[in-house]
Amino acid sequence: MPDDGGGPVEIPGKFPLNDATEYRTAEYLMSKAIAPVNFEYLRPLPSIHSLSAEIHGGLDNDDAGRKTIPSAIVQEKKSNRKLKRERKQEQKSTVRICSEVAKSGKANECRFADSCRYNHDIDAFLAQKPADLEGVCPFISLEELCPYGITCRFLNTHKDRPPSSNLDISKKSSEINALNKDLQRLLWKNKILFPKADAQLKALGLKGGKSFEVKAVIGQLDIHLENSNGLLVDEITDTCCLPADEIQSSPIKATECSGDAFVLDESKPPKKVKYLVDGSVEQHCSSVATYVGTRESKNDLPETILPIELEGASSIDICSSKDDFCLKPHAREKKIIDFRGKLYLAPLTTVGNLPFRRICKTLGADITCGEMAVCTNLLQGHASEWALLRRHSSEDMFGVQICGAYPDTVARTVELIDQQCNSDFIDINMGCPIDVIVNKGAGSSLLMKPMRMKGIIQAASGTTGLPLTIKVRTGFFEGRNRIDSLISNIYDWGATAITVHGRSRQQRYSKLADWNYIYECKKNAPSDLQVLGNGDIFSYCDYNKHISDCPELSTCMVARGALIKPWIFTEIKEQSHWDISSGERLNILKDFVNFGLEHWGSDTKGVEKTRHFLLEWLSYTYRYIPVGLLDVIPQRLNWRPPSYFGRDDLETLMASNSAADWVRISEMLLGKVPENFTFAPKHKSNAYDRVENG
Repeated sequence: MPDDGGGPVEIPGKFPLNDATEYRTAEYLMSKAIAPVNFEYLRPLPSIHSLSAEIHGGLDNDDAGRKTIPSAIVQEKKSNRKLKRERKQEQKSTVRICSEVAKSGKANECRFADSCRYNHDIDAFLAQKPADLEGVCPFISLEELCPYGITCRFLNTHKDRPPSSNLDISKKSSEINALNKDLQRLLWKNKILFPKADAQLKALGLKGGKSFEVKAVIGQLDIHLENSNGLLVDEITDTCCLPADEIQSSPIKATECSGDAFVLDESKPPKKVKYLVDGSVEQHCSSVATYVGTRESKNDLPETILPIELEGASSIDICSSKDDFCLKPHAREKKIIDFRGKLYLAPLTTVGNLPFRRICKTLGADITCGEMAVCTNLLQGHASEWALLRRHSSEDMFGVQICGAYPDTVARTVELIDQQCNSDFIDINMGCPIDVIVNKGAGSSLLMKPMRMKGIIQAASGTTGLPLTIKVRTGFFEGRNRIDSLISNIYDWGATAITVHGRSRQQRYSKLADWNYIYECKKNAPSDLQVLGNGDIFSYCDYNKHISDCPELSTCMVARGALIKPWIFTEIKEQSHWDISSGERLNILKDFVNFGLEHWGSDTKGVEKTRHFLLEWLSYTYRYIPVGLLDVIPQRLNWRPPSYFGRDDLETLMASNSAADWVRISEMLLGKVPENFTFAPKHKSNAYDRVENG
């Protein structure tokens, strides 16, 4: 063994470092968190002088102090004035063609005609449109009409599609949980009522419960809830809806509407709305958004106003009495999900998008969860935040993850998701280490506020009938773990499962996960609370070890390991190390691209968005070292790959830590990048201790 104190000692036939004059054993390399790549594949790093001649931007130091090629193409910073000018120029250009014209290929299809602010010149658009990409339009393989028409980058393959008579034009997308535009407008105007959440907050004595004088929106009608004999009074039309047995006592002339309900009005035609009177639903017709109320006393009205969902949304259970509504659902009445023995893909920021989750499903994942969505953004109707809740039909067991700082925002978000989205469980992230989340009082900051945690969990669990799961870290500060003392309380507050990430917020990802502490948490947890472990799962050996060391664990959540090698789920199920070839890895990337084009679109904007998320993913996958190249297997998550050659040129390219090489891989799948293209990884994955996932 080398003498660390006396400088490097050469050991011929072992592992060369740097300029191939220093040698170390595999054990020494692993102790320094350097992957022991087989001798024949290692290559010396180029000298500083040769690198500086190739790179104008200089050299970067990696975590091991080695000189490396910068891993990002630095993006030019533009002023707000320049960005505004570019947006105006784009609006006036032929690039901004009308979507209706593009879809139909006919200039006269737009209903706004000359008043449309978008371009209708098809010839001008086609003249400047980039060349079509190689491959087939993803919507043709789905036997659907391409919704992007002439803007599709695979337009030349549209002529090969089946006849229109053989296409299912009415076929709905295989993605659900899209944000309804009418709901979005109501959220923008803060016109949505959350009676279940507000009733639960009021019962718990927490802030956020709304007063009696509340205002709702029914289509374009402003409705005030008044206490005039239990009537629902229309502010605009001065009409109200009454049961038939009380219509005789009203001094206002009655006009029959339908069924046993009447609209009272002397001069105006009846409005078509849908009310609930005395616990029964009177369906007059559909409307943009409808609300219902029961005839209770003034003090009870806020607890008995129930939102009926938007047209096309799934139906909800309507309680026939105040007591049915206010009571917190018993634990036995809630749907239960058994996580035991199932492979769970963690919710991952940025890279854990819907196309990536589809990839993991094809490779063996059992449970998937959407990216973390911020409650305040969901309640404000941000389309980008609602996109994180999208679900594909292949995700047979799917959850949504949210984060919030206060019980009222979390409870109302849970009620909104419960009504508007299709999911199997709701996960609340109380372990996110990202500064922007922590500084707002959410994520890991809640670990220092147990009473706030209690309020959030109780309010959320009492609002929804779906299983509520919690994701936490060991604590906020390193060496001050506290979840083991709270885990019993978390179950009493209403959680059905908890995932413990074996690091503190202060650690981020700088050290190995503390699985002994996770085992301790499980021992302190009630038997009915499912406990999941999370941290450094990178092979089936890691998974087996943790399950055998603590059989009481329900399962292990796989996070960064799936980013680097999504086939880890296949390895766990087959109990083998998959020496995957570069061609097989490229096929996985091709599937991701096809899924991305279906999700983000096959036009230029969708292609570039797919490219962006592909590059974000490649900023992780380069860290994978093929099994056939390692002298010691399996690879550990904290090992840093040295500079090495692959078994073929593609494998060598995939091992590069240069963003320029990642762009080359994207060009193999999505064509040439546009002029002035820039890319910088969002999470700086080269810094192994700064990954912002979790």
